[in-house]
Amino acid sequence: MPDDGASQSQTVWPLVKFSFKVMWDGAELIFQEVTGLSSETQVIEYRGGSSPVYSTVKMPGIQKFSNITLKKGIFKGDKALWEKYGGIKMNTYKRSTIVISLLDESQGIAMSWTLKNAFPSKITVTDMKSDANEVAVETMELAHEGLTQS
Repeated sequence: MPDDGASQSQTVWPLVKFSFKVMWDGAELIFQEVTGLSSETQVIEYRGGSSPVYSTVKMPGIQKFSNITLKKGIFKGDKALWEKYGGIKMNTYKRSTIVISLLDESQGIAMSWTLKNAFPSKITVTDMKSDANEVAVETMELAHEGLTQS
């Protein structure tokens, strides 16, 4: 029987990326955009001095995780990101586990990515122009020590 599109097919229709949620310290924060979910493994090249082969052996090395960028509209009286950023003192910030989930058509969690020991590293307020016709957006970057998918 052909797929009529009545529900999300696990093999025919890929998930859409516009439905997601971010859980930070047990509370859901609403964002317009989440970027930077990536991991990279550095490559170690080695060649022993007595090796008869004139090329290196490549081995996996240390993993690196890029910063996660979160963007959201600015609402009157909303200080949630600034309060989280304001908690930073010299190496004394309480690090958090942050879960970013991609949702299916019924708003159930299809897959999640977990950030380990995350903390805010940068916050940016919107630029302001008198002739602009745009929403005011604030941006926060998160540094973290690990990214896992579940």
